Amino acid sequence: MRLLNASGCLDALTAPDTARALDAFVTKTVTPLPRGGNAPVRIAETDVGMLNSIGLANPGRDSFLGETLSRLASTVSQIWVSVGGFSADDYAETCAALDERDEVAVVELNLSCPNVDEAPETAAELVSAARGATRKPLYAKLSPANWDIAQGAKAVEAAGADGLSLVNTMRGLALDERTLAPRLGTASGGLSGPALKPIALAAVYACRRATQLPIVGMGGVMNGRDVLEFVACGANDVALGTMLFADPEAPARVRDELAAELSAHGFVSVDDAFACAHDEHSPVRVSRELSPM
Repeated sequence: MRLLNASGCLDALTAPDTARALDAFVTKTVTPLPRGGNAPVRIAETDVGMLNSIGLANPGRDSFLGETLSRLASTVSQIWVSVGGFSADDYAETCAALDERDEVAVVELNLSCPNVDEAPETAAELVSAARGATRKPLYAKLSPANWDIAQGAKAVEAAGADGLSLVNTMRGLALDERTLAPRLGTASGGLSGPALKPIALAAVYACRRATQLPIVGMGGVMNGRDVLEFVACGANDVALGTMLFADPEAPARVRDELAAELSAHGFVSVDDAFACAHDEHSPVRVSRELSPM
C-alpha cells in the first residue's frame, strides 16, 4: 500500500520534505489554459471539516510542462499529474502532451470537481478520450455525489481507466454566524475532512464489489486507523488530504499509527487487511495482491 496526497492538498515545491515522505506526489489539477480560480473567499473551516472553492487555480498546461514538471521531478520520486478540463478535447490534448514526458508515472483524471462547470461529456466519454491520447496509467477520480458510484466505476473501467481515485469532495455550504450570508465567495464549495470519511468508505466498498481495478481511497483520513479502514473496504492505496494543511509530519505519523493498528488486529502486513470488510461468502471477487505500479 502506498501513501499519496490528495490533489490540491500539498505543494511539493514549498513543502518538499512532506512530499518526499509520501510514496507518490499528486499535482494540483492542470487545465489547458491558466486559471486564476474562483473569487474569494475560497476556504472556510466548519465544525465537521473544510469547505473550499479554489476553482482549479493553476498556471496552465504550457507553464506546467515547461517549468513546473521538471522542478517536481527533481523534488519527488514519483509524480501523478491531475488533469482537468471543460471538454473531452481538453482532457485528450493534455494527456497527449503528458504522454511524451517520462517524469509522469500516472495521470489522474479529475472528473468531478464541485467548484467549476463540468464538461458536457460523461465521465466514461472523458476517460475514453484520454485513453486514446496516452499510454500512461489513467486513474479516474469520481464524485461521491453519484448515487450509483459502482456503476460509474464500471463505466470508466470499460472506457479504459486503469484505476479509481475515490472520492472527490462533496458539495456543501456554510453561513456566516453573524450575517447568515454564505461564507464562500461562490456560496457552496467542496467539503473535505472527517465528515467525508463515511461517504468515501461507502464508495470504496461499493466499487470494490464492482471492479478489480486498483483504488486510491481518500476523504477524511486523519490517522492510521482511517487508513486501515480504507484498506479493509478495498483500497489498494490511500491519499492524505485536509490533514496535510495542519500537520506536515502526517505521513510518518500515519505510518506509525497504521503499524500499531495492524498489530492490534493481528495482521502481519497491510496486505492481510485488504478488503477484509467484505464477507468472504459474498459474491465479491477481489485480488488480495496489491497491484504494483
